[in-house]
Amino acid sequence: MQLVFATNNLNKLKEVQSLIPKSITLLSLEDIGCFEDVPETQDTIEGNAVQKATYIKKHYGYDCFADDTGLEVDALNGAPGVYSARYAGEQRNSEDNIQKLLENLKYSADRKAQFKTVIALELHGFQHQFTGICKGEITKSKSGEKGFGYDPIFKAEGHSQTFAEISLEEKNRIGHRGKAVHQLVNFLNTI
Repeated sequence: MQLVFATNNLNKLKEVQSLIPKSITLLSLEDIGCFEDVPETQDTIEGNAVQKATYIKKHYGYDCFADDTGLEVDALNGAPGVYSARYAGEQRNSEDNIQKLLENLKYSADRKAQFKTVIALELHGFQHQFTGICKGEITKSKSGEKGFGYDPIFKAEGHSQTFAEISLEEKNRIGHRGKAVHQLVNFLNTI
């Protein structure tokens, strides 16, 4: 089986490739000649995942899946949520996003948050969705060099280290994207 993963994020691609069985050939957007920004204009995480998968299927004809992920912080009424990548502006800078989030939580005792990933799969004319959630908290300062995005300030429930301090294997085991990809793989193994 051959599937396109509709992302330009090389970090996401690396995470997902490590979870997909060898029987599935994973193609990137670059592999199919897609060098444009795939639209993400919906106001929900689910909506963005569906929009991206539908766009690739319609314009390139490949069976594919797309994900969208958001960090939802309780004290900020679920923000940054669907705007996680652009939280501090259109430049999509992780460092700026982290600094803005830490500043917005500076006086908050409530640090509870969750990462949410939704995967939309376009396969054989049907669409399926898979959701992974990882509950945890926002730390008061950055810690760790691994991972990407908000990983240096997110600690999963029951863990003492941030996502940026743990191995990719551990992050995939406990994390939001790993949970959603496992659901996707289990589904693909049934067809």
